[in-house]
Amino acid sequence: SGPMWAYILAHEDAVPLWRSLMGPTKVFRARNSVPDSIRGAYGLTDTRNTTHGSDSQASASREIAFFFPEFSEQLWYQQEEPRLRRGPVYYDAEQRIHCVLGDKETELP
Repeated sequence: SGPMWAYILAHEDAVPLWRSLMGPTKVFRARNSVPDSIRGAYGLTDTRNTTHGSDSQASASREIAFFFPEFSEQLWYQQEEPRLRRGPVYYDAEQRIHCVLGDKETELP
């Protein structure tokens, strides 16, 4: 019903952590059991529950390929993931990516 943004969330426990932040899929349940969750606070109906999250790593891989066909999950794990573990990390809002402070190609202006 409006604009949407798709993101790839990277964390060892990304699926369960994101699902916990979203709250239950059923908005009525979310409002009553986890009112501070995203769906509890902002969901309108079960089909307009404000957010989506994959329910497994396999689903996440399929959905990443759908929304980001140019993205290589395998290449990310080989090249980007080890680089990001060097930290500290900051978010570049203009490029919409996380960068490692001190990397020559990602230094702050």
